[in-house]
Amino acid sequence: MRASDRPDRHHRAVTSADAPQRAPRTFLGHPLGLVTLFNTELWERFSFYGMRAILLYFVTDTAANDGLGLDQATGTALVAVYGSAVYLLSVLGGWMADRVIGARRSVLYGGVVIASGHVFLALPGHATAYVGIVLVALGTGLLKPNVSSMVGQLYGQDDPRRDSAFSIFYMGINIGALAAPIVVGAARAAGGYHAGFAVAAVGMAIALVFYVAGHRLLGSAGLEVPNRLTRADGPAVVRLVGWVALGTALAAVAGWFALDSGSSGPVGLSVAINALAYLAIGAPVATLVVMFRSPKVTAAERTRLRAYVPLFVAAVFFWMIAEQASSTLSAYARDHTDLTLFGIGISPELFQSVGPAAIIALAPVFAWLWVRLGDRPPTAVKFAIGLAFAAVSFLFLALMSWLADGGRTPAWVLVVVYLVQTLGELCLSPVGLAATTLLAPRAFRGQAMALWFLATAAGDAITSQVIGAIPQAGPAQFFGWTGAAALVVAGAMALLAPWVTRQIRAGQDVVDAAGQG
Repeated sequence: MRASDRPDRHHRAVTSADAPQRAPRTFLGHPLGLVTLFNTELWERFSFYGMRAILLYFVTDTAANDGLGLDQATGTALVAVYGSAVYLLSVLGGWMADRVIGARRSVLYGGVVIASGHVFLALPGHATAYVGIVLVALGTGLLKPNVSSMVGQLYGQDDPRRDSAFSIFYMGINIGALAAPIVVGAARAAGGYHAGFAVAAVGMAIALVFYVAGHRLLGSAGLEVPNRLTRADGPAVVRLVGWVALGTALAAVAGWFALDSGSSGPVGLSVAINALAYLAIGAPVATLVVMFRSPKVTAAERTRLRAYVPLFVAAVFFWMIAEQASSTLSAYARDHTDLTLFGIGISPELFQSVGPAAIIALAPVFAWLWVRLGDRPPTAVKFAIGLAFAAVSFLFLALMSWLADGGRTPAWVLVVVYLVQTLGELCLSPVGLAATTLLAPRAFRGQAMALWFLATAAGDAITSQVIGAIPQAGPAQFFGWTGAAALVVAGAMALLAPWVTRQIRAGQDVVDAAGQG
């Protein structure tokens, strides 16, 4: 029961008819708990995107400049693998919330681990840098799926404000993502890479302050452990730990081969990338199988889960494109883009602020639009439209790169690419978050949100495999073929949209009938 619903123990004799009724305080028509989660996510994303904005340049810069001294290919692979690992670990965070400690404590513990990771990155030394990268990935896995899950728990299943709430929440994410490259980049320019990572640590500390100070506004959201471990779960837990240990061991062995080959050998690098890619692709498949086979999932929940599968596939292809901001698009900005805009020189990492800036401007419009339109167009159609925008952005970049014929394209080309991807993101991402909380089985609420973030991990993994398969492809060929494949999937999603919508409604009808009975 929420704190606001509890009777005042000093006035138990006063009936509801006698007491004056006070409307609950809201934030833009939403529960005040949204303010707490909005600010927590804003500053956590500031720390995450601040680190990501300079990570590639840090790992590939020379030791004399306080970098790790990796060659360009190995550094790009490391950043791609890191991006996939961050979201892969969200499975662990969702499981911990659902089975052991609940979402509320998962977010708190994850934030502390993230802050510690940034502190390690702020310290000089190669060993501390790698420890910091690992800690940030682990902490993000604990925090990221569960803070979004708690947003969904602030609303009832049929609350029409759900999509609007996630659009507002998503705007908070992008305020942090907009400011991070600018502020952290300025700190790096003034004091070096470690100063930039120190700023990221401060951002995470601010996130923790907002979260702890505003926890009372969350009511009961995140307190429940919906599928708590019991003694009977012991064998299953042992098997889970065994599989995690095996996967970790395989990744460690692959990493050893990569280091043993001088961090640049094609065999070692291929083994390392492939091991993590297979884990990232296999994890969502395994998670879905567990959900479908669980006796704790009802028939109605299983019907809605079937509808979620094509949405998930579309999300994988969308993030396969959108997540290349820190890898292939970052390299394109540095190596193939004229870094002047209106006669002013710009740094390549600043392009990563274009998308967040556009989302800040457009998120309120889309939040209003989804409320105004209700369930039109259906969720599946929104997914198809979002993926189509992403596909078109890469096809446009491929065309402009081909027209440049080996030269540099103007800066406005990348600006357009990011703007088009932003339109797609606003159609798909906040709607996808809302759909995940709506369609998730109750016993797998946290793990279902982790599954949503595994779409990003799988997208990164597919990108790493494509890059490995066509290492000699130029920008026009790479972006062109990737965009064409995504456009085909968008078309398939549009064709499947009526079936997906029917499955969602059929599952909801069963739930409604059971509630009336």
